[in-house]
Amino acid sequence: GMVLQEPAGAPSLSSAARGVADATAEVQLSWLRWAVLLLFSSYSLCNAFQWIQYGSINNIFMRFYGVSAFAIDWLSMSYMLIYIPLLFPVAWLLDKRGLRFIALAGSALNAVGAWVKLGSLKPHLFPVTVLGQVICALAQVFILGMPSRIASVWFGSHEVSTACSIAVFGNQLGIAVGFLVPPVLIPNVEDVEKLAYHIRIMFFITAGVASALFVLVIIVFKEKPLNPPSRAQASIQSRPAAEYSYTQSILRLLRNANFLLLMITYGLNVGCFYALSTLLNRMVIQHYPGEEVNAGRIGLTIILSGMVGALISGIWLDKTKTYKQTTLVVYIMSLVGMIVYTFTLSLGHLWVVFLTAGSLGFFMTGYLPLGFEFAAELTYPESEGTSSGLLNVSAQIFGIAFTIGQGQIMDCFGTQAGNLLLCSFLLLGTIMTAFIKADLRRQQANLGNEQT
Repeated sequence: GMVLQEPAGAPSLSSAARGVADATAEVQLSWLRWAVLLLFSSYSLCNAFQWIQYGSINNIFMRFYGVSAFAIDWLSMSYMLIYIPLLFPVAWLLDKRGLRFIALAGSALNAVGAWVKLGSLKPHLFPVTVLGQVICALAQVFILGMPSRIASVWFGSHEVSTACSIAVFGNQLGIAVGFLVPPVLIPNVEDVEKLAYHIRIMFFITAGVASALFVLVIIVFKEKPLNPPSRAQASIQSRPAAEYSYTQSILRLLRNANFLLLMITYGLNVGCFYALSTLLNRMVIQHYPGEEVNAGRIGLTIILSGMVGALISGIWLDKTKTYKQTTLVVYIMSLVGMIVYTFTLSLGHLWVVFLTAGSLGFFMTGYLPLGFEFAAELTYPESEGTSSGLLNVSAQIFGIAFTIGQGQIMDCFGTQAGNLLLCSFLLLGTIMTAFIKADLRRQQANLGNEQT
């Protein structure tokens, strides 16, 4: 690395000059980056599992607790609702206290929520399971905005999009496990005592895993590597703290027209995904009665194919840097996949549903890391935690609206009408995505610092 020395009596470097000097300091990748990424993905997985574990066997929990389908849906929507008001305080904490504090808070709340659910193993204790789910929803606020921040702080410019995809990958794998495991562990039996026994097994396993991951976060998770992993990160770390204002950062983001367009289109796409995930069990059971296990497997197929899509899109972005073009193509294919799924669900052939749902998941879930990374490019040098947090707020708002709206339409007019609602909003999102300009500020900063 270069060491710049000032002659005696010379005036101090200006802030801008100091930024250039520090940007030329040694850039080095730490081996610990993969351990941090894997650990984050693991506790994100556990939290996502707890989000969908009720919805994947909606009908069984309805009977066990003696509540309506809408009440069980709210266990899922609580994750979306709680995120909205708490984003800004948690994003502020991320900037002020750093990655390690946020990781400790998220993994701790995730474990506490899992243990609280163990106190809800009687039919009259539904409020206790709601409390446990609310605590897990609080944990999610400390998790969802982290992928792009971890990728930027720990990974080099040639691997940052892949790292972000892997971080999102963990959350999606948790949803996949949430679709697969509950129908296997909890059979659809009439005996309430047997149901309670099987639910206890699931809750105990979840609490044990969540607690072990919290201990690992305490031991392994570090704030940042000793040396910055990229020129862009070196420039950010060289900026004096006094120059940064969290409020001004949010105002700058909200004045960024390209980011505002992305925020709306991201919310439309991911909101559709949230509604689809929450209501999938109800859709499949309506057309294929008694197929709870296969409903879970269809959800698993959506997520697994989406994880492949997310990983491919991350690697593709690192190779090509074609953020706008890739985002638009994936959005268009999400719309096509949703239309095909809508008109094939009721054909009476489960294998067709598996095929169309997998195709839909490949693009719709694969879009998640694309949105985070595109936002990081459009808003550099603003905090990735703030930009991705605003994307997630948009997703939660649309997710709640779509889940309630689609659920009501399904009850009145059937599943096809409900899915057509999602198709119409994906079409709107596709059109809006075409108007986003590819202002790749982070790439320009990396190129500029290398030339300097």
